[in-house]
Amino acid sequence: MRAEAQAHIDQINAATALLRRFLDWDKANRRLGELNDKVEDPALWDDPKAAQEVMRERRRLEEAIGATQKIETELKDTVELIEMAEAEGDEELIDDGVRSLGELADRAEKDKVAALLAGEADANNAYVEVNAGAGGTESQDWAGMLQRMYSRWGERHGMKVELIDHHAGEQAGIKSATIMIRGENAYGNLKTESGVHRLVRISPYDSSARRHTSFASVWVYPEVDDDIDIEVNEADLRIDTYRASGAGGQHINTTDSAVRITHIPTGIVVSCQNQRSQHKNRAEAYKQLRARLYENELQKREAEANAVNAAKTDIGWGHQIRSYVLQPYQLVKDLRTGVTSTAPSDVLDGDLDRFMAAALSQRVTGEKVDVEDVE
Repeated sequence: MRAEAQAHIDQINAATALLRRFLDWDKANRRLGELNDKVEDPALWDDPKAAQEVMRERRRLEEAIGATQKIETELKDTVELIEMAEAEGDEELIDDGVRSLGELADRAEKDKVAALLAGEADANNAYVEVNAGAGGTESQDWAGMLQRMYSRWGERHGMKVELIDHHAGEQAGIKSATIMIRGENAYGNLKTESGVHRLVRISPYDSSARRHTSFASVWVYPEVDDDIDIEVNEADLRIDTYRASGAGGQHINTTDSAVRITHIPTGIVVSCQNQRSQHKNRAEAYKQLRARLYENELQKREAEANAVNAAKTDIGWGHQIRSYVLQPYQLVKDLRTGVTSTAPSDVLDGDLDRFMAAALSQRVTGEKVDVEDVE
Protein backbone atom coordinates (compact mmCIF):
# COMPACT_ATOMS: atom_id res chain seq x y z
CA MET A 1 0.00 0.00 0.00
CA ARG A 2 1.37 3.41 -0.97
CA ALA A 3 2.32 5.78 1.83
CA GLU A 4 -0.11 8.40 0.48
CA ALA A 5 -2.97 5.90 0.48
CA GLN A 6 -2.12 4.72 4.00
CA ALA A 7 -2.12 8.32 5.24
CA HIS A 8 -5.64 8.81 3.86
CA ILE A 9 -6.78 5.54 5.43
CA ASP A 10 -5.39 6.56 8.83
CA GLN A 11 -7.12 9.94 8.58
CA ILE A 12 -10.47 8.32 7.70
CA ASN A 13 -10.17 5.74 10.47
CA ALA A 14 -9.38 8.48 13.00
CA ALA A 15 -12.43 10.48 11.90
CA THR A 16 -14.84 7.55 12.05
CA ALA A 17 -13.42 6.41 15.41
CA LEU A 18 -14.03 9.90 16.81
CA LEU A 19 -17.58 9.89 15.42
CA ARG A 20 -18.35 6.50 16.95
CA ARG A 21 -16.95 7.59 20.30
CA PHE A 22 -18.83 10.90 20.20
CA LEU A 23 -22.13 9.24 19.28
CA ASP A 24 -21.65 6.41 21.81
CA TRP A 25 -22.31 4.05 18.92
CA ASP A 26 -24.25 1.24 20.64
CA LYS A 27 -26.36 3.67 22.64
CA ALA A 28 -27.07 5.79 19.55
CA ASN A 29 -28.30 2.75 17.59
CA ARG A 30 -30.55 1.67 20.46
CA ARG A 31 -31.94 5.19 20.73
CA LEU A 32 -32.59 5.31 16.98
CA GLY A 33 -34.55 2.05 17.26
CA GLU A 34 -36.63 3.55 20.07
CA LEU A 35 -37.35 6.66 18.02
CA ASN A 36 -38.36 4.57 15.00
CA ASP A 37 -40.87 2.74 17.20
CA LYS A 38 -42.28 6.06 18.43
CA VAL A 39 -42.66 7.36 14.87
CA GLU A 40 -44.75 4.32 13.98
CA ASP A 41 -47.12 5.03 16.90
CA PRO A 42 -50.22 6.94 15.57
CA ALA A 43 -50.63 8.64 18.96
CA LEU A 44 -47.36 10.48 18.53
CA TRP A 45 -48.95 13.36 16.65
CA ASP A 46 -51.49 14.00 19.39
CA ASP A 47 -48.81 16.33 20.73
CA PRO A 48 -47.35 18.09 17.64
CA LYS A 49 -44.58 19.84 19.59
CA ALA A 50 -43.33 16.60 21.13
CA ALA A 51 -43.62 14.87 17.74
CA GLN A 52 -41.43 17.50 16.10
CA GLU A 53 -38.77 16.98 18.78
CA VAL A 54 -38.85 13.23 18.17
CA MET A 55 -38.57 13.68 14.40
CA ARG A 56 -35.72 16.18 14.79
CA GLU A 57 -33.73 13.83 17.06
CA ARG A 58 -34.44 10.86 14.77
CA ARG A 59 -33.26 12.75 11.69
CA ARG A 60 -30.07 13.87 13.44
CA LEU A 61 -29.20 10.34 14.57
CA GLU A 62 -30.05 8.83 11.18
CA GLU A 63 -27.80 11.32 9.38
CA ALA A 64 -24.88 10.86 11.78
CA ILE A 65 -25.07 7.05 11.86
CA GLY A 66 -25.73 6.76 8.12
CA ALA A 67 -22.85 9.06 7.19
CA THR A 68 -20.42 7.08 9.36
CA GLN A 69 -21.55 3.73 7.97
CA LYS A 70 -21.34 5.00 4.38
CA ILE A 71 -17.77 6.24 4.88
CA GLU A 72 -16.69 2.93 6.42
CA THR A 73 -18.28 0.96 3.55
CA GLU A 74 -16.67 3.13 0.87
CA LEU A 75 -13.30 2.88 2.65
CA LYS A 76 -13.49 -0.91 2.69
CA ASP A 77 -14.47 -1.09 -1.00
CA THR A 78 -11.75 1.35 -2.08
CA VAL A 79 -9.01 -0.45 -0.12
CA GLU A 80 -10.04 -3.77 -1.71
CA LEU A 81 -9.93 -2.13 -5.15
CA ILE A 82 -6.41 -0.79 -4.55
CA GLU A 83 -5.19 -4.16 -3.29
CA MET A 84 -6.57 -5.89 -6.40
CA ALA A 85 -4.96 -3.25 -8.63
CA GLU A 86 -1.60 -3.70 -6.88
CA ALA A 87 -1.82 -7.46 -7.37
CA GLU A 88 -2.43 -6.93 -11.09
CA GLY A 89 0.11 -4.12 -11.41
CA ASP A 90 -2.48 -1.65 -12.73
CA GLU A 91 -0.91 1.73 -11.86
CA GLU A 92 -3.73 3.76 -13.39
CA LEU A 93 -6.34 2.01 -11.24
CA ILE A 94 -4.13 2.45 -8.17
CA ASP A 95 -3.93 6.20 -8.84
CA ASP A 96 -7.71 6.36 -9.15
CA GLY A 97 -8.08 4.51 -5.85
CA VAL A 98 -5.67 6.83 -4.03
CA ARG A 99 -7.51 9.83 -5.44
CA SER A 100 -10.81 8.37 -4.22
CA LEU A 101 -9.31 7.87 -0.76
CA GLY A 102 -8.26 11.51 -0.67
CA GLU A 103 -11.78 12.67 -1.55
CA LEU A 104 -13.22 10.29 1.05
CA ALA A 105 -10.81 11.64 3.69
CA ASP A 106 -11.97 15.21 2.97
CA ARG A 107 -15.60 14.13 3.25
CA ALA A 108 -14.92 12.28 6.50
CA GLU A 109 -13.43 15.42 8.02
CA LYS A 110 -16.43 17.52 6.98
CA ASP A 111 -18.86 14.91 8.31
CA LYS A 112 -16.91 14.81 11.55
CA VAL A 113 -17.25 18.57 12.02
CA ALA A 114 -20.96 18.46 11.17
CA ALA A 115 -21.63 15.58 13.57
CA LEU A 116 -19.70 17.23 16.40
CA LEU A 117 -21.95 20.29 16.08
CA ALA A 118 -24.70 18.48 17.92
CA GLY A 119 -25.23 20.91 20.76
CA GLU A 120 -28.67 22.10 21.77
CA ALA A 121 -28.41 25.34 19.76
CA ASP A 122 -25.55 24.59 17.36
CA ALA A 123 -27.86 24.48 14.32
CA ASN A 124 -29.37 27.92 15.09
CA ASN A 125 -28.62 31.26 13.49
CA ALA A 126 -26.13 33.39 15.40
CA TYR A 127 -25.85 36.94 16.65
CA VAL A 128 -22.28 38.27 16.62
CA GLU A 129 -21.66 41.34 18.78
CA VAL A 130 -18.36 43.21 18.46
CA ASN A 131 -17.24 45.97 20.86
CA ALA A 132 -14.09 48.07 20.67
CA GLY A 133 -11.90 48.04 23.76
CA ALA A 134 -9.77 50.79 25.27
CA GLY A 135 -7.46 52.44 22.77
CA GLY A 136 -9.57 54.92 20.84
CA THR A 137 -9.26 54.94 17.06
CA GLU A 138 -6.83 52.01 16.99
CA SER A 139 -9.22 49.66 18.84
CA GLN A 140 -12.23 50.93 16.89
CA ASP A 141 -10.44 50.16 13.62
CA TRP A 142 -9.64 46.67 14.93
CA ALA A 143 -13.29 46.13 15.94
CA GLY A 144 -14.34 47.16 12.43
CA MET A 145 -11.93 44.59 10.94
CA LEU A 146 -13.46 41.88 13.12
CA GLN A 147 -16.99 42.81 12.09
CA ARG A 148 -16.02 42.62 8.42
CA MET A 149 -14.22 39.34 9.04
CA TYR A 150 -17.33 37.63 10.40
CA SER A 151 -19.51 39.17 7.68
CA ARG A 152 -17.19 37.94 4.92
CA TRP A 153 -16.87 34.52 6.51
CA GLY A 154 -20.66 34.15 6.58
CA GLU A 155 -21.05 35.29 2.97
CA ARG A 156 -18.21 33.00 1.86
CA HIS A 157 -20.05 30.02 3.35
CA GLY A 158 -23.38 30.84 1.72
CA MET A 159 -24.96 32.39 4.80
CA LYS A 160 -27.08 35.53 4.97
CA VAL A 161 -25.54 38.38 6.97
CA GLU A 162 -27.74 41.16 8.37
CA LEU A 163 -26.56 44.28 10.23
CA ILE A 164 -28.68 44.70 13.39
CA ASP A 165 -26.92 47.53 15.21
CA HIS A 166 -23.97 49.77 14.34
CA HIS A 167 -22.15 52.63 16.08
CA ALA A 168 -19.37 54.09 13.96
CA GLY A 169 -16.05 55.27 15.39
CA GLU A 170 -15.05 58.93 15.26
CA GLN A 171 -12.23 58.47 12.74
CA ALA A 172 -12.33 54.83 11.66
CA GLY A 173 -13.89 51.47 12.47
CA ILE A 174 -16.73 51.00 14.92
CA LYS A 175 -17.45 51.46 18.59
CA SER A 176 -19.83 48.50 18.53
CA ALA A 177 -21.88 46.47 16.07
CA THR A 178 -24.21 43.49 16.07
CA ILE A 179 -24.76 41.29 13.04
CA MET A 180 -27.05 38.33 12.48
CA ILE A 181 -25.60 35.39 10.55
CA ARG A 182 -28.29 33.10 9.19
CA GLY A 183 -27.28 29.66 7.99
CA GLU A 184 -26.90 26.00 8.90
CA ASN A 185 -24.85 25.48 12.08
CA ALA A 186 -24.00 29.19 12.23
CA TYR A 187 -23.92 29.26 16.03
CA GLY A 188 -22.11 25.92 16.32
CA ASN A 189 -19.33 27.17 14.03
CA LEU A 190 -18.97 30.58 15.65
CA LYS A 191 -19.64 30.04 19.36
CA THR A 192 -15.96 29.59 20.32
CA GLU A 193 -15.19 33.02 18.83
CA SER A 194 -16.58 34.62 22.01
CA GLY A 195 -13.84 36.34 23.96
CA VAL A 196 -11.22 39.06 23.67
CA HIS A 197 -9.34 39.48 20.38
CA ARG A 198 -5.99 41.29 20.44
CA LEU A 199 -4.05 42.77 17.53
CA VAL A 200 -0.41 43.90 17.65
CA ARG A 201 0.70 46.08 14.73
CA ILE A 202 2.47 49.27 13.74
CA SER A 203 -0.38 51.73 13.83
CA PRO A 204 -1.34 53.50 10.60
CA TYR A 205 -2.74 56.29 12.80
CA ASP A 206 0.54 56.97 14.63
CA SER A 207 2.82 59.45 12.85
CA SER A 208 5.78 57.99 14.79
CA ALA A 209 5.04 54.49 13.41
CA ARG A 210 5.00 52.94 16.89
CA ARG A 211 3.69 49.47 17.64
CA HIS A 212 0.24 49.40 19.24
CA THR A 213 -1.80 46.67 20.92
CA SER A 214 -5.54 46.85 20.32
CA PHE A 215 -8.36 44.93 21.99
CA ALA A 216 -11.92 44.15 20.96
CA SER A 217 -14.46 41.82 22.52
CA VAL A 218 -16.69 39.43 20.60
CA TRP A 219 -19.86 37.86 21.93
CA VAL A 220 -21.69 35.13 20.00
CA TYR A 221 -25.13 33.89 21.00
CA PRO A 222 -27.82 31.82 19.23
CA GLU A 223 -31.11 33.04 17.84
CA VAL A 224 -33.96 31.66 19.93
CA ASP A 225 -37.17 30.56 18.21
CA ASP A 226 -40.64 30.65 19.74
CA ASP A 227 -40.48 26.94 20.63
CA ILE A 228 -37.88 27.66 23.33
CA ASP A 229 -39.47 29.07 26.46
CA ILE A 230 -37.40 31.92 27.92
CA GLU A 231 -39.06 33.65 30.85
CA VAL A 232 -38.49 37.42 30.93
CA ASN A 233 -40.03 39.56 33.65
CA GLU A 234 -40.98 42.96 32.22
CA ALA A 235 -40.29 44.54 35.63
CA ASP A 236 -36.62 43.54 35.22
CA LEU A 237 -36.22 45.55 32.01
CA ARG A 238 -35.14 49.14 31.47
CA ILE A 239 -36.03 50.32 27.96
CA ASP A 240 -34.37 53.44 26.54
CA THR A 241 -34.99 55.07 23.17
CA TYR A 242 -32.61 57.35 21.31
CA ARG A 243 -31.98 58.70 17.85
CA ALA A 244 -30.53 56.25 15.39
CA SER A 245 -27.19 57.08 13.80
CA GLY A 246 -26.06 56.25 10.32
CA ALA A 247 -25.73 57.43 6.75
CA GLY A 248 -28.99 59.23 6.12
CA GLY A 249 -32.31 57.67 5.25
CA GLN A 250 -35.83 58.04 6.59
CA HIS A 251 -36.03 58.51 10.39
CA ILE A 252 -32.21 58.50 10.77
CA ASN A 253 -31.25 61.26 13.27
CA THR A 254 -34.80 62.61 13.17
CA THR A 255 -36.83 60.38 15.53
CA ASP A 256 -36.12 58.31 18.64
CA SER A 257 -36.48 55.05 16.72
CA ALA A 258 -33.45 53.21 18.17
CA VAL A 259 -34.09 51.01 21.22
CA ARG A 260 -31.80 49.83 24.02
CA ILE A 261 -32.98 47.22 26.54
CA THR A 262 -31.14 46.54 29.80
CA HIS A 263 -31.87 43.37 31.76
CA ILE A 264 -31.23 44.62 35.31
CA PRO A 265 -30.64 41.28 37.14
CA THR A 266 -27.91 40.14 34.71
CA GLY A 267 -26.67 43.49 33.39
CA ILE A 268 -27.18 42.35 29.79
CA VAL A 269 -27.64 45.25 27.37
CA VAL A 270 -28.95 44.86 23.80
CA SER A 271 -29.86 47.47 21.22
CA CYS A 272 -31.23 47.76 17.71
CA GLN A 273 -31.49 50.67 15.28
CA ASN A 274 -31.59 49.09 11.82
CA GLN A 275 -35.39 49.18 11.48
CA ARG A 276 -37.31 52.34 10.58
CA SER A 277 -39.84 52.15 13.40
CA GLN A 278 -39.30 52.06 17.15
CA HIS A 279 -41.78 49.18 17.39
CA LYS A 280 -39.75 46.95 15.06
CA ASN A 281 -36.48 47.88 16.75
CA ARG A 282 -38.00 47.03 20.14
CA ALA A 283 -39.12 43.61 18.85
CA GLU A 284 -35.65 42.85 17.43
CA ALA A 285 -33.92 43.99 20.64
CA TYR A 286 -36.27 41.79 22.66
CA LYS A 287 -35.30 38.81 20.47
CA GLN A 288 -31.64 39.55 21.13
CA LEU A 289 -32.30 39.71 24.87
CA ARG A 290 -34.00 36.30 24.85
CA ALA A 291 -31.05 34.93 22.88
CA ARG A 292 -28.54 36.33 25.39
CA LEU A 293 -30.47 34.89 28.34
CA TYR A 294 -30.63 31.53 26.59
CA GLU A 295 -26.86 31.65 25.97
CA ASN A 296 -26.32 32.31 29.68
CA GLU A 297 -28.38 29.23 30.50
CA LEU A 298 -26.40 27.12 28.00
CA GLN A 299 -23.14 28.26 29.60
CA LYS A 300 -24.39 27.27 33.05
CA ARG A 301 -25.31 23.79 31.78
CA GLU A 302 -21.94 23.42 30.06
CA ALA A 303 -20.12 24.47 33.23
CA GLU A 304 -22.06 21.90 35.24
CA ALA A 305 -21.35 19.18 32.68
CA ASN A 306 -17.64 20.02 32.67
CA ALA A 307 -17.55 19.90 36.46
CA VAL A 308 -19.04 16.39 36.37
CA ASN A 309 -16.74 15.26 33.58
CA ALA A 310 -13.39 15.75 35.30
CA ALA A 311 -11.59 14.00 32.44
CA LYS A 312 -12.49 16.79 30.00
CA THR A 313 -9.26 18.48 28.92
CA ASP A 314 -10.09 20.44 25.77
CA ILE A 315 -11.40 23.73 27.16
CA GLY A 316 -11.52 25.40 23.74
CA TRP A 317 -10.92 29.07 23.02
CA GLY A 318 -14.25 30.52 24.09
CA HIS A 319 -13.97 33.52 26.44
CA GLN A 320 -10.17 33.69 26.21
CA ILE A 321 -7.79 36.08 24.49
CA ARG A 322 -7.00 35.32 20.85
CA SER A 323 -4.03 37.22 19.45
CA TYR A 324 -2.96 38.34 15.98
CA VAL A 325 0.30 40.02 15.06
CA LEU A 326 0.79 42.29 12.07
CA GLN A 327 4.56 42.47 11.60
CA PRO A 328 6.70 44.50 9.19
CA TYR A 329 6.72 43.45 5.53
CA GLN A 330 3.02 42.52 5.84
CA LEU A 331 3.60 39.25 7.73
CA VAL A 332 0.36 38.50 9.59
CA LYS A 333 0.02 35.64 12.04
CA ASP A 334 -2.89 34.23 14.03
CA LEU A 335 -1.15 33.13 17.22
CA ARG A 336 -3.72 30.41 17.87
CA THR A 337 -3.86 28.59 14.54
CA GLY A 338 -0.39 29.53 13.32
CA VAL A 339 -1.91 30.79 10.05
CA THR A 340 0.60 33.17 8.48
CA SER A 341 0.17 35.36 5.41
CA THR A 342 2.94 37.04 3.46
CA ALA A 343 0.61 38.62 0.93
CA PRO A 344 1.87 41.71 -0.90
CA SER A 345 1.24 45.04 0.78
CA ASP A 346 -1.45 46.06 -1.67
CA VAL A 347 -3.56 43.11 -0.46
CA LEU A 348 -3.30 43.71 3.27
CA ASP A 349 -2.92 47.48 3.61
CA GLY A 350 -6.29 48.63 4.90
CA ASP A 351 -7.74 45.20 4.19
CA LEU A 352 -6.53 43.00 7.03
CA ASP A 353 -10.01 41.51 7.38
CA ARG A 354 -9.37 39.40 4.26
CA PHE A 355 -6.64 37.60 6.14
CA MET A 356 -8.83 37.44 9.25
CA ALA A 357 -11.63 35.73 7.31
CA ALA A 358 -9.11 33.14 6.09
CA ALA A 359 -7.89 32.59 9.65
CA LEU A 360 -11.46 32.15 10.88
CA SER A 361 -12.18 29.56 8.18
CA GLN A 362 -9.16 27.56 9.31
CA ARG A 363 -10.18 27.85 12.97
CA VAL A 364 -13.69 26.56 12.28
CA THR A 365 -13.03 23.87 9.68
CA GLY A 366 -9.32 23.12 9.96
CA GLU A 367 -8.94 23.73 6.23
CA LYS A 368 -5.93 25.63 4.87
CA VAL A 369 -7.15 28.88 3.34
CA ASP A 370 -5.04 31.29 1.32
CA VAL A 371 -5.76 34.95 1.97
CA GLU A 372 -5.92 35.49 -1.80
CA ASP A 373 -9.01 33.24 -1.91
CA VAL A 374 -11.00 35.48 0.43
CA GLU A 375 -12.98 37.92 -1.65
